Amino acid sequence: MKDLKAAYKTIEAEHFAPKMEISFIDGDKRETLAYEKVTWNIGGEDKGLRYGENPGQEAALYRLVGGNLQLGEVEFVKGGDYLASVPELLQSGKHPGKTNITDTDNALNILRYLTDKPCAVIVKHNNPCGVAVGSTLAEAYFRANKADRLAAFGGAIALNRECDVETARLIAENYAEVVVAPDFKPGVMDIFAQKKNLRVFRIKNMDRLVSFVGKRVLDFKALIDGGIVAQTSFSVNARKPEDLIEAVAQRKLTDKATSAVSFEEHRIKRQPTPQELEDLMFGWFVEAGVTSNSVLYVKDGATVGIGTGEQDRVGVAEIARDKAYTKHADWISWEKYQKPFNDLRLIFGEEDGARKQAEIMEQTKAEKGGLPGCAMVSDAFFPFRDGAEVGIREGITSIIQPGGAIRDWDVIDCCNTHGVAMVFTGQRSFRH
Repeated sequence: MKDLKAAYKTIEAEHFAPKMEISFIDGDKRETLAYEKVTWNIGGEDKGLRYGENPGQEAALYRLVGGNLQLGEVEFVKGGDYLASVPELLQSGKHPGKTNITDTDNALNILRYLTDKPCAVIVKHNNPCGVAVGSTLAEAYFRANKADRLAAFGGAIALNRECDVETARLIAENYAEVVVAPDFKPGVMDIFAQKKNLRVFRIKNMDRLVSFVGKRVLDFKALIDGGIVAQTSFSVNARKPEDLIEAVAQRKLTDKATSAVSFEEHRIKRQPTPQELEDLMFGWFVEAGVTSNSVLYVKDGATVGIGTGEQDRVGVAEIARDKAYTKHADWISWEKYQKPFNDLRLIFGEEDGARKQAEIMEQTKAEKGGLPGCAMVSDAFFPFRDGAEVGIREGITSIIQPGGAIRDWDVIDCCNTHGVAMVFTGQRSFRH
């Protein structure tokens, strides 16, 4: 019988060259970016990435060491300005693969906008499953894990402060693939050493994360035939409340009798409170790391429900809502019984387990999955009011979205009817 598990233990032979150059040529003008392959010393051998997205795919990590590219007014990260591409490997576990690096990178992509407070980002399959700030790092991690304890299993955890023993002990209660932090206090690595498959990265210059805000890199996407789409990477423009745009729209009216055209202004009636503004900005920063189409619900500096990668906006708003309910129920179960919600019948028997689940669901419905008072975040405009109504029915009190739809006026009217505040960013936040 074939050992299917063996594929995941395999370290792919990797044939990528130690150096790489990418040149852009325009007549006599040549701009070249120079890269070097990254390896780690693991068990006395220099090793690169374990494999790519799947076993059987060779992969290599390269760091940008030199060269500079100028595209109009765009400011690019310079060669040698390292962050995610040169993590110091303190504990290798099953040594890193491509997904460990890209998950870590996306966590840092979110963290760079959230440097003011202790913050934890947990990423799984290149999407955040829990993001939270706190008065301490341990509180931030606890809240991020609480947001989606199930999805956090096997995730990549990024911390923007030196990891302390209290935080490490909380992390060790679950299974994680990666922990990355600027440093680790005495005793932390002893705790992590008990988790044999955990990769631990130190990025000493993480205190410079804020300097990466507004900077861009060259982003490549390979096509099926070897072609390449090159683009400048995404950067959040609305970084503080004063960058937000008041939700105002013009509705085009046509007189049926005369065909005369006029415009009617629709303006949001209620502006966000200071607390709502904090959550709106927090949610918009998290949104930068979520696959589109996406809708998020956040409250008090923590994610409550994250909907990712859907084809329609109403559907993803509903998925984020349903996930909020599911995760809320699971957390109630965990607090009451230290058991997952889905295991209650197996552990306590069909009758008693079903009764416990029914009680938890009754509480979850009464609390609407923790959604009342949330801010609703959308990476693109709502083409119709129905997407916003999904959150409004659950008790959200504020919305942040790019704006720019033909029917912005209808969404504004919907918010005004329900006393919901809304702001525009003027920038779409798609991520494919």
